[in-house]
Amino acid sequence: MNKFSKLFALAALTLAFAGIARSEDSVAGKWKTQFDSQIGQQKYTFEFKVDGTNLTGRAVSVRDTGTNDVEITEGKIVQDQISFIEPLKIQDNDVRVEYTGKIAGDEIKLHRKVGDFAEYDIVATRVKEGDAPAAATPDTNAPPAKP
Repeated sequence: MNKFSKLFALAALTLAFAGIARSEDSVAGKWKTQFDSQIGQQKYTFEFKVDGTNLTGRAVSVRDTGTNDVEITEGKIVQDQISFIEPLKIQDNDVRVEYTGKIAGDEIKLHRKVGDFAEYDIVATRVKEGDAPAAATPDTNAPPAKP
């Protein structure tokens, strides 16, 4: 290998690792979405954790029929491409919800495939620290509430 080839290979490797690091930085954390579906409006919070190209975390959904909190499986992230599975149990049936998408800044454009039942295109947006209201904590110096 000549000197130019070695430098080119080193540059390519550096860019590949930079892409992995960028992906981790750009996806780790909380993301929210809401959309209408066959079963009514659904509100989701995804909490992603990234280790190299492996994506893990939780999917918490709130809908008219209740709340689900499941562990994400089979998660992958390669540069700006993301994919993962949300395993659901619906009326005693295991349903595989497949997500594929593309990360673009503070948005992830996702295609959501619910078993053989339905498909949706949704957009998840990053939850920034200032977006979520702080948890209420009692003020011990406050006067008692009047009846």
